[in-house]
Amino acid sequence: MTTLATSETSPAPAAGIGLIIALGITQVAGYGALYYAFAVLAPGITKSMGWAPEWTYGGFALGLLAGGLAAPFAGRLIDRYGTRRMMSIGSVLASVSLFALSRAEGLVSYYAAMIALEVVSTLVLYDAAFTALTQAHGAGARRAISKLTLIGGFASTLFWPLTTALLAQADWRTIYQVYAVGYLALALPLHALLLPRGRATRAAKPTRSTETQDPEAYLAGAARRRAFVLLAIAFSLQGFVVSAMSVHMLTLLQGFGFSAALAVTLGAMVGPSQVTGRLIEMLFGTNVPPVTTAWVSGALMPLGFMLLVFGGGTVALAGLFAIAYGISMGLSSIVRGTVPLQLFGPAGYGAMLGKLSAPGLVIRAAAPLGFAVMMERAGLSASTAVLVALSGAAALALLLLARSTQR
Repeated sequence: MTTLATSETSPAPAAGIGLIIALGITQVAGYGALYYAFAVLAPGITKSMGWAPEWTYGGFALGLLAGGLAAPFAGRLIDRYGTRRMMSIGSVLASVSLFALSRAEGLVSYYAAMIALEVVSTLVLYDAAFTALTQAHGAGARRAISKLTLIGGFASTLFWPLTTALLAQADWRTIYQVYAVGYLALALPLHALLLPRGRATRAAKPTRSTETQDPEAYLAGAARRRAFVLLAIAFSLQGFVVSAMSVHMLTLLQGFGFSAALAVTLGAMVGPSQVTGRLIEMLFGTNVPPVTTAWVSGALMPLGFMLLVFGGGTVALAGLFAIAYGISMGLSSIVRGTVPLQLFGPAGYGAMLGKLSAPGLVIRAAAPLGFAVMMERAGLSASTAVLVALSGAAALALLLLARSTQR
């Protein structure tokens, strides 16, 4: 088995802060336009189309399902042709998909546009960006991934209020058209000009610590399969929670007795908390194994929900929930890139991320609609208990992974 250097302190061989900033900008714009804007625009879509909310969220769910199915194939394309080519193509296709969504006039065209949007997102969002950094930095990409997610954490913080402000001046169709043009103008030049040219993953320069590294540093055989299963379980369960909360967080907070304005304030705390968690990891987490960061971040999520459940409508505890949930989300984005790199190595990295995304595609896709139905029929307490259970099971899977790999 070929092993590449894993030192996080090695200098980047071909890429520097310019690449990270460029990718960070495109991630903020991509997640904002392709993902977060929907939570604000969904009621307007429902009203203008004249159908029940389930049809609006159903299109979003079907798109997530299609994106999950496409993720392994997208990862193989990125590994084969390189991130510069595929993310540039993805920039164009994402812009076209946003414009197509803005022109949807009925159920078929709406669902087709949502499916196209989520499929194309696999070529331009975090998995693709992590692969770009791995192709540039080799096995030493951990710090670069942390810096990238630090910038990307501002997506919801910027785009929720931006989309809300635009909605006061224009309808959802016009906003998606603005985002289509803006995303193309911003992302295409950055992807086409600044991403790595090659497709081969490079090794980081060896250091004293890595020159003596075990040549069999990456997992193989049964240990590799076990780690893959535990990671896939954890990512899938967390994916359900995050997917549900990305659409229903404000509704959930209002269900616990907070006003709409206060719910927005609490929800807005999640973005800065994500950035804070990522900043802490970047500054102090260099010597902490990624698998340790994984289970710690996983444990914060159910802890946050329990603070909300047992807080009795207390604003301070709800604020602590938002902080804990945000830090967990922030760290989990880093974990998604660094743990597979640590355990499986940089060879075939893009395809590996796609395979890890695939097992949970159904539950992630079903989360927004499923959780909406759950809150309506089972009530707030039962629905929140499900979030606690799923995030707790994900944390347990990550703890088992850390214990088994560190042995």
